[in-house]
Amino acid sequence: MVAKRIIPCLDIKGGRTVKGTRFVDLRDVGDPVQLAHRYSEEGADELVFLDISASEEESSTTIDVVRSVAKAIAIPFTVGGGISSASDVSRLLSAGADKVSVNSSAISNPDLIDTLAREFGSQCVVVAIDSKLVDGDDCVFARGGKVATGLSTRSWANEVTKRGAGEILLTSMDRDGTRSGYDLRLLRDIATMVNVPVIASGGAGDLKDFLDLFRCSDIDAALVAGLFHDGITSVCEVKEFLAKQGIEVRR
Repeated sequence: MVAKRIIPCLDIKGGRTVKGTRFVDLRDVGDPVQLAHRYSEEGADELVFLDISASEEESSTTIDVVRSVAKAIAIPFTVGGGISSASDVSRLLSAGADKVSVNSSAISNPDLIDTLAREFGSQCVVVAIDSKLVDGDDCVFARGGKVATGLSTRSWANEVTKRGAGEILLTSMDRDGTRSGYDLRLLRDIATMVNVPVIASGGAGDLKDFLDLFRCSDIDAALVAGLFHDGITSVCEVKEFLAKQGIEVRR
């Protein structure tokens, strides 16, 4: 069994870490460099940094913040937000990122996935999918969850893997920030359909939610934001709990 990963997420807006509920009502939760260092010290397996305003404002991810975060941690680091070309990826990798995450730009230009996988390797390319239930169907949203794309979450997940995505970051917009548990139905469906690792995002509320996630699905990793930012639990506590329940985690 592959060890499950616990991955804190820093949603960045204006150079600060923010957290909201269902992608709205954002609140400031701290300095990204300080939080990144804390999570690295606590034993996080990786870190995800998402400039959530970059796509909406059509701006590039803040390189200076990326560089500062990279210097503060000793774990793999994925960066997303406003990436639309191979040159964007080159700049981020030079600033200290290990992987990149693309979302809206890949929806508007699916060939971007092929290009990045070819130039940097699939292991470097994460495709983030923001999914929302609409009239009983799981649908993909873009531009920070503000624009309905008309794409089926299942068909899009299948396409991005065929194009070379090495990993999928799947966020349930309906669960985001609610602390009501991960969307196991959606996650099980996608994880069993694709042949790449899937990171679950949206809904973590307590320790049991992590146990349910890893026992009830083939998900490879759990993304966590507010639960860690607000000090409700820590990376160490989550890993210790899972290990005691027989779930293999990286130590």
